[in-house]
Amino acid sequence: MRILLIEDEAALARPLREHLEAEHHIVEWFTTLDEALSAILTLEYDIILLDLQLPDGDGLSLLSKVRDRHIRTPVIILTARDKVSDRIDGLNRGADDYVIKPFDLNEVTARIHTVCRRSTDQLTQTSLVRDLSICLADRSVSRQGRDIRLTSKEWSVLEVLLRRPSKIVPKESLEAAVYAFGDEVESNALEAHISRLRAKLGKDLIVTHRGLGYLLQP
Repeated sequence: MRILLIEDEAALARPLREHLEAEHHIVEWFTTLDEALSAILTLEYDIILLDLQLPDGDGLSLLSKVRDRHIRTPVIILTARDKVSDRIDGLNRGADDYVIKPFDLNEVTARIHTVCRRSTDQLTQTSLVRDLSICLADRSVSRQGRDIRLTSKEWSVLEVLLRRPSKIVPKESLEAAVYAFGDEVESNALEAHISRLRAKLGKDLIVTHRGLGYLLQP
């Protein structure tokens, strides 16, 4: 899962990012609204974790801008504002959940899974692709009851392809899902991930359409 974390308190953001990365998520961390908005308009995220008190303004203004642009990425607000009126305001502006600081890291993980289940209900159920059983909710894949281990980047590629079954996904879209904003991507890096996925899941499961992209062949 690709997660955007918008939080200016390093003492809170670092352990949260490490916790989520340990669960094989890709986490991009920004400390200002301007940087975060630029990333949101450039890349596609599975969920946004949004603080409200930021150096260049109120996180609610970013939330309003995102929703005004019809970007439906789930947003969880992480804030010390604990008044009921603040929660109502955040939810009315388009937040999907509201978590009060200080919070337990496992609680944030649970909230993320809950929100993502609501937003992509069909995909969080187990999908059967040929002889594979794939569940995006707990990031598991198995063949005839035997688990197949994937790296976080391999998961990101598979997830994007699974969300667009029988459709060609451009190479650029897959690279955007795998690499952090601003990362330098080596020319054959994506092809290497695709090759390893084929070795683990089936050599003809992912079809290359030269000049166009890749397709998950059900």
